[in-house]
Amino acid sequence: MIQVTRKDEKEANENLIRRFNRKVLQSGVLSTVKATQRFEKPISKIERRKKAIIRRARKADKMMKMRLGLR
Repeated sequence: MIQVTRKDEKEANENLIRRFNRKVLQSGVLSTVKATQRFEKPISKIERRKKAIIRRARKADKMMKMRLGLR
């Protein structure tokens, strides 16, 4: 989808850019592009939980070493 904005006579460039930005925001092009950039493959709940358990264990280990002064 291409947004076309023509410059009127005696119109400042800032106004033209402002109109273009408003058209792009209203059309929803940016939101769809950002949504496709952030797309991740769906991970099953079990895999996500396993990763969270590993992450918590590593953090707890790191905090314990910091408390003991080993790190």
